[in-house]
Parts: sequence; structure tokens; C-alpha cells
Amino acid sequence: MAEVLHREFVYIWYYFTIQLRQIFPYWVLGMVIGSLVSVFAKERIHHMFRSLGERKLGVLGIIAASGLGIASPLCMYGTIPIAASFSKNGMKDDWLAAFMMSSILLNPQLIIYSAALGMTALMIRILSSFVCGIGAGMLVRVFYRERGFFNFKGFEEPKSRDTDPNILLRFFKNLGRNIKATGIYFLAGIVLSALFQRYVPAETMTVLFGGNEAFGVLMAATVGVPLYACGGGTIPLLKAWLYDGMSMGSAAAFMITGPATKITNLGAVKIVLGMRRFLLYLAFTVLFAFAGGMIVNILI
Repeated sequence: MAEVLHREFVYIWYYFTIQLRQIFPYWVLGMVIGSLVSVFAKERIHHMFRSLGERKLGVLGIIAASGLGIASPLCMYGTIPIAASFSKNGMKDDWLAAFMMSSILLNPQLIIYSAALGMTALMIRILSSFVCGIGAGMLVRVFYRERGFFNFKGFEEPKSRDTDPNILLRFFKNLGRNIKATGIYFLAGIVLSALFQRYVPAETMTVLFGGNEAFGVLMAATVGVPLYACGGGTIPLLKAWLYDGMSMGSAAAFMITGPATKITNLGAVKIVLGMRRFLLYLAFTVLFAFAGGMIVNILI
């Protein structure tokens, strides 16, 4: 029995160390870039978004808002108070919807993490998040032009935690919070990917997530709901699944539904939407993920 356990540990450790060597540099770089953006560029990004409200850009404002949402380093609980202040200053709900949707799906730190999946997956993640934000903004513009979509009552813009007068200490304090927030999920993701590689046959992954079948995309979109806890933690899993036969379209669907239905994000979104619009948000997310995944599989 002891020999069996030791052998299994050796196998799992082997897969774990391979994944760690492959992904660890991206995790470190992602945290550094994320902290740099948060400390030195966050205010500029949000100022750029505020300045959009002073221009009559129409639909172009939705496109710009989606791009700025991706550039914003804040989590959804940090984004909502910021969005509340934007709304208070007259920002349109369709622009806010685009900004918040793309901000949920992607940020500078997660872009660096996703580079570990390869350039194709990275470009698909950026483009799908950008288009998803635009889609959310357009739907709000069409169906909620004459009535409000968000309810930001009670929210105030949060005070920045990056206030240390020493610029280096300010950066390292942010980096420390970053490590604390993502480290455990990163390691857990590598452990899970090692277990998948050891005990789940590659043929099973191909059947579930491979090919151009709608079933694989739907399965990936569904699995993204319970498995996604942290962006960095899912990168090892996705890397292992893609290696074992997951289609790029299934990966795209997972990368949409995962962050969009992350439990902390859902809690934050529910607060400002109410039940009916919250259900619309969920329906839009799943449908977009499925359609996007199918399109990716057709094109690639």
C-alpha cells in the first residue's frame, strides 16, 4: 500500500512540477504587471472613461468603454463603486454595461496569465471579452434606452489603498496583496491539473470537450460555472485540457462563463441589477459563450 501511494505521489509530483515550470513565470509577470497598472495607471484609465461622458460618441462610446474595461485592473467589487460614481456624473448605462462586462471577463493581469495558453488562446480571450462587452452595451442601449438598467443606490467611490508616499513601498504593498489574493488559487489550479492529467484519460477530455460539436462547447460553458474561482487558478487546468484535446471553442466558452459566473462576481452584479435583470445577465452570458465557442470552432 505504501509503495502504491508513493508511486502515485511521484506521478502527481511529476505533473505538478511540469505545470509549475511552464506557468509560474506567467503568474509572476502577471502579478507584477497587474500591480504596476493598479498603482500607476488605474486613475488614468478611469479618468479616460470619465472623459468619454463629455463627448457625444454614440455607439463608438460602447466600443471604447469595453476596451477600457479590459484595461481596468479592478475586480468586480471594486468596479461597481467606480461605475456608481461614473453613473452619478452622467455616464450612460450602455457604456457602463460595456465597461463592467469586459472588466468582469478580463484585466491586464489575466492577459499575462493567459499567455501561458499560447498566442491563439490569448487572442481569442481578448477578442471575445471585448466583443462580449460591446454586445452587453448594445443590448442595454436597444432595450433600456428609456429606463435605467443599473441601481447604484448606496454605492460610493472607494478610497484607494495605494496611498503610501513612498512609490516603491506603494508598489510592493500592492504586489503583496496580489500574491495573497491569487497564490492559493494558482497552486490549487496546478494541483487539480496534475490530478486531471494523472487520473482522467486524454480520450475522455477529447470526448467531452473536443471536436467541433456543440456538446463540447456546451459542456465547457457549463463546467466553467462551478470550477472558476480565480483567473490564475484556471490557467493550469485550461492548459492541461487543451493539451488533452479540448477544442479552442470549448476553451473560449469556459473563459467567458467562468469569470462571468464566479461567485463573488455574481454577488456583486446581483446587487446592482435586481433579480430580473440578473437573470437576463446570466442568459446573455451563457448564450454568448455558446455562440462564441461555436464560431471559434468553425473558424479554427
